[in-house]
Amino acid sequence: MWLKPSVLFKVYCCDHTYTTIRVPVAASVQEVISAVADKLGSVEELNLVHLSSAGEKTIFKPNDVSVFSTLSVNGRLFACRRDQLDSLTPLSEQGGPSSGSLSSFELMSSKDVAYHLTSYDWELFHCVHELELIYHTFGRQHINKTSVNLDLFLRRFNEIQFWVITEICLCSQISKRVQLLKKFIKIAAHCKDYKNLNAFFAIIMGLSNPAVSRLSQTWEKLPSKFKKFYGEFENLMDPSRNHRSYRLIFSKLEPPVIPFMPLLIKDMTFTHEGNKTFIDNLVNFEKMVSFFQVKIVVLQSVRFVFSSENLMLIAHHPDVWTYVRQFNVIDNQRILTQLSHGLEPRRS
Repeated sequence: MWLKPSVLFKVYCCDHTYTTIRVPVAASVQEVISAVADKLGSVEELNLVHLSSAGEKTIFKPNDVSVFSTLSVNGRLFACRRDQLDSLTPLSEQGGPSSGSLSSFELMSSKDVAYHLTSYDWELFHCVHELELIYHTFGRQHINKTSVNLDLFLRRFNEIQFWVITEICLCSQISKRVQLLKKFIKIAAHCKDYKNLNAFFAIIMGLSNPAVSRLSQTWEKLPSKFKKFYGEFENLMDPSRNHRSYRLIFSKLEPPVIPFMPLLIKDMTFTHEGNKTFIDNLVNFEKMVSFFQVKIVVLQSVRFVFSSENLMLIAHHPDVWTYVRQFNVIDNQRILTQLSHGLEPRRS
């Protein structure tokens, strides 16, 4: 008998206690609430809420599906009555680490980190079905379909970005911060060589985050060679002429390539919102062709498997393998900005 895939996750209460439930991956919010109510023995009308590390609350609608995959990096699910919403506070663990991982991270080869980043990204990307792009664009709650694999891959982009910012903002020594800048630029270069453009852009966007880019004393000490590399990489993020710089470099790469997924999503959304699906009761063929062209980008890559240049890499570097899969980050921009100003106060 074929069983629907299920997922196990925690749902928290106002007092930070939690219950663990198992529901189908595509379960609706109503199903999740029912499972929580059964576990808690509650007969009260509950709301399912996404609470971010910054304390921002989003109340899910009853027909929303697969909500566990839509959480922010440090976001958590809470169940509460509507009159308890104001009393919801983030868990202490949502704040992220208080110290960086430099002591272990600095011992790892930049190339090894980029390799294992790419290997893990391929695992996530390979699970994405091209139809998930359609479900995500049209709104999966409207068509009762899940885009959970795409959601998790998009969250990974944010996780890598916050990893870069967190490590730099938790490094108190300027000389060590300079070393971190160099290391992240080297890792980005290796990711680009591995044709992992998603991780490449996540790292560069992390370095260009205001909490990092404002550290002028740190950047001033970066060797000119690395400033040049970073400048070239940053130019690839130039959004002018419909991201022409990125599209040019992407067009020259042979599959397999992990594309810059947020831009693919942006393309799909722009096509959907800017064009009617039906014109005079007929399907808008040009819109469907545009969707298909984006789908082809995914199809051309997900059918490949990331090939190891060294089958013993995992055996030789289990610490790196584990490290890139368990990033501990701060995803609260306000906290990151405060840390940044603590490192280099604003000059008067």
